[in-house]
Amino acid sequence: MIKLLIAFLFLFVNFMWANLLQEAIDNAPEGSILKLPKGLYKGSIVINKPLSIIGKEDGVIIDGEGKGTVIQINSPYVTIKNLIIQNSGDRHEGIDAGIKIANSRQSEISNCTIRDSLFGIDVSMTNNSIIADNYITSKDLDLGLRGDGLRLWYSNDNIVKNNKLIKSRDMVVWYSHGNEISGNFGEYNRYSLHFMYAGKNFIKNNTYQFNSVGIFFMYSQDSVATGNVIKSSLGATGMGIGLKDVSNFTIKDNTVIYCAQGMYIDRSPFEPDTKNWIEDNKILYNSEAVHFHSLSENNVIKGNTILGNIEDIVNDSRGSRTNENEIVGNYWDNYQGFDKNEDNVGDTPHKVFQYADQLWVYNPSVKFFYGSPVISLLNFLAKLAPFSEPIFLLQDEKPKLKL
Repeated sequence: MIKLLIAFLFLFVNFMWANLLQEAIDNAPEGSILKLPKGLYKGSIVINKPLSIIGKEDGVIIDGEGKGTVIQINSPYVTIKNLIIQNSGDRHEGIDAGIKIANSRQSEISNCTIRDSLFGIDVSMTNNSIIADNYITSKDLDLGLRGDGLRLWYSNDNIVKNNKLIKSRDMVVWYSHGNEISGNFGEYNRYSLHFMYAGKNFIKNNTYQFNSVGIFFMYSQDSVATGNVIKSSLGATGMGIGLKDVSNFTIKDNTVIYCAQGMYIDRSPFEPDTKNWIEDNKILYNSEAVHFHSLSENNVIKGNTILGNIEDIVNDSRGSRTNENEIVGNYWDNYQGFDKNEDNVGDTPHKVFQYADQLWVYNPSVKFFYGSPVISLLNFLAKLAPFSEPIFLLQDEKPKLKL
């Protein structure tokens, strides 16, 4: 009887505690600051007014009990800080998330841990806000079944910095412009950062490792990516930085290392009379340094270090016109020329051809034999006494000899 009474009191207190938190939110005047003590707060929370919820000490947990979204924000000027948010629902069609914020501005979500939540932070139609210093991980599901760790939809001029996304699905920036995305870390995700129909974003000093894809830009323009480190993208097609149908981009001072494809360029630049600037990047120890697909011309590829890759240039489409790009002043470890006047510029251009050993480019099934004695012999004979003219891919007019 005593055990039954204790269990009843425990359930009653927890039930009342969850209602008290929502009641406190509902009854608080606009602009209030609710400082929560350490404890477990259950139930989905809805915020429809400007206010702040701050954990005044570590161990403040808001638990969604496996249903829906844990915290829903429908107001500007809201701050959520120093909370542990956990256990959202598992419905993709409902975008069950740790935090959803919509139709907001000048809000802040910072120093929160979001765990065991299908989606992490879902941001829609929210401008001039800060999302910083959060740790986000999804539910323990297969990669494709997890929700996105962080999503920006139709959200402009936000600062997204110093967040850690571990074992979620993607971080996406779609239909969103003018955002600063800096100092973030992503590991064991699918797309660590994926842009679509987005412009004038600034992406700097992020680190992404052991993801399927590092940073992929699609149907976007007028953005800058600088100082990012992408390494060890996983799988046979693991990609460092991808450009598809993008224009007026600057990709500068990034490091891409240990990926299957370092830089992937597909129909970029896309808009007429525009260029992309790919400058001063380190593209190191990848299977393919730069992979061209489809028509890709008018890129400025300058001052990059291309070192230790199995293939420097791959062109999988005969009409991609790789030689129509402006390629100058890069360091190629495969350059075989001289520098007689010691000005650190090669005396002859660095030319890249496609020989017989790259038959796999147009027929992927041949790649099984890549590096085999037969393919190596074909390549040697093609260079020694060509039985067909090799395909000219590109040349660097002024290759560097020293780093």
